[in-house]
Amino acid sequence: MSEQDRRNDGANPDQELNAENLPGNRGDGGEVIGVRRGMFGAKAGGDTSGFGGLVRTVRLPGGTRRPYGPGPEAGWFDEVADELEGALDEQGLLPENVITKTVVDRGELTFHIEREHLPRVARTLRDDPALRFEYCAGVSAVHFPEDRGRELHAVYHLRSLTHNRLIRLEVTVPDADPHIPSIVEVYPTNDWHEREAYDFFGLIFDGHPALTRIMMPDDWQGFPQRKDYPLGGIPVEYKGAQIPAPDQRRSYS
Repeated sequence: MSEQDRRNDGANPDQELNAENLPGNRGDGGEVIGVRRGMFGAKAGGDTSGFGGLVRTVRLPGGTRRPYGPGPEAGWFDEVADELEGALDEQGLLPENVITKTVVDRGELTFHIEREHLPRVARTLRDDPALRFEYCAGVSAVHFPEDRGRELHAVYHLRSLTHNRLIRLEVTVPDADPHIPSIVEVYPTNDWHEREAYDFFGLIFDGHPALTRIMMPDDWQGFPQRKDYPLGGIPVEYKGAQIPAPDQRRSYS
């Protein structure tokens, strides 16, 4: 393996640039949205992980300038971007009003989409012969409480079986208005994935055929995967004994 391949072989491309090499570190690049302390960012209940002294800057990758290639794994990024922007332009949409930024990070291509245009973009990516992203592996969600005005992120993973390509779409919405158009009509397999993102993060997918909880009880209060959800949870009964909630156990910080 060459020196260049060795440097590119791994999840952290900046490992040589930062002696601390914290998880997900992007050096000085990207967009700083906050600082996380401890393993899970626990604040009120104490950090029982043993990593209470860990301090990490939370950075999101910034927009990438063209060209998005070259490179064997990225040589088609510009082609997909050109085809998508051209298809949107043919539909009377200004690409810059639809795609807020395009990010190439860790060998992945992500289009950040304004939420009102998500169904149109998804249908275009699926149906355009030059794109043909026929399969959506689902939607996952992330909660960044420090990312003011766009605290909730929904990430869609699309694969083109025709062209053997993988891209992502990302949509951000505020905690105060967590509505995103459903794309179940375009990708029916997203039915359960949108329900899961609603159940755990409180994202409301407008137009979903039956947006109900899928894992938690119907009367459950709150959304347990949000970062501001109480760390303690609930006590657990086990063979007649009771294990206290995590924030009531021994604290290492």
